[in-house]
Amino acid sequence: MCGRYTSTRSPEDLAQLFQVSEWHPEETLAPSWNVAPTDEVYAVLERTPRGAEQDAPARRWLRPLRWGLVPSWAKDVKIGARLINARVETVHEKPAFRRAFVKRRCLLPADGFYEWDEVKDNKSGKVRKQPYYIHPEDGQVMALAGLYEYWRDPEIKDDDDPAAWLMTCTIITTEATDAAGRIHPRMPLALTPDHYDAWLDPHHRSTDDLRTLLTPPAGGHLDARPVSPAVNSVRNNGPQLLDEVPAPDHEK
Repeated sequence: MCGRYTSTRSPEDLAQLFQVSEWHPEETLAPSWNVAPTDEVYAVLERTPRGAEQDAPARRWLRPLRWGLVPSWAKDVKIGARLINARVETVHEKPAFRRAFVKRRCLLPADGFYEWDEVKDNKSGKVRKQPYYIHPEDGQVMALAGLYEYWRDPEIKDDDDPAAWLMTCTIITTEATDAAGRIHPRMPLALTPDHYDAWLDPHHRSTDDLRTLLTPPAGGHLDARPVSPAVNSVRNNGPQLLDEVPAPDHEK
């Protein structure tokens, strides 16, 4: 799974990198070295303007969404905390994700992500979880494949009230490769730039074609380093969380 990641790039940098045409400065998010479920995160998505014809050209937006997908049919938002990830093997079939897979896809920019490895201390015999920070070796931004959804708050009567609608997202995961595979069996699925346009295009609705974009990334491009367990607490944030610590002396 993917339960924490880092996102520190400015919206100006992300808008240029992903060729975004619309973003609002008042929606700027603070850099985060410990993005956690239910946090607001940047998402790149395409949608047609409200009230436009169905085949009208889509515009590419950079928007803050809440991490943890809330399906439109959900009774409340609590379900989102359990839907932070969608498995690539079944995302097109699961009731919570299948409509969004066809109609509402996004990219979630990340600098890297965290995974935990269970280790046994040779001296104490105790088992603990050692966090690792996993990131591209070249320092490039990862474009994590995601889905987004709208949820209508029934407590608010006016459809035109912005507070009536909540936009949420989930990250698609795949089998881990490269450095991530030595730590955890799953990892977020990052798309390559040549697949951005097809993935974001809301008029592209062939399930089979879309699934061909979600191929496991090639190995050899990710690096992993052990970091402080301070990242375990959502209250901790800052670049110091990425500092490397001595590798654990352990047995699996």
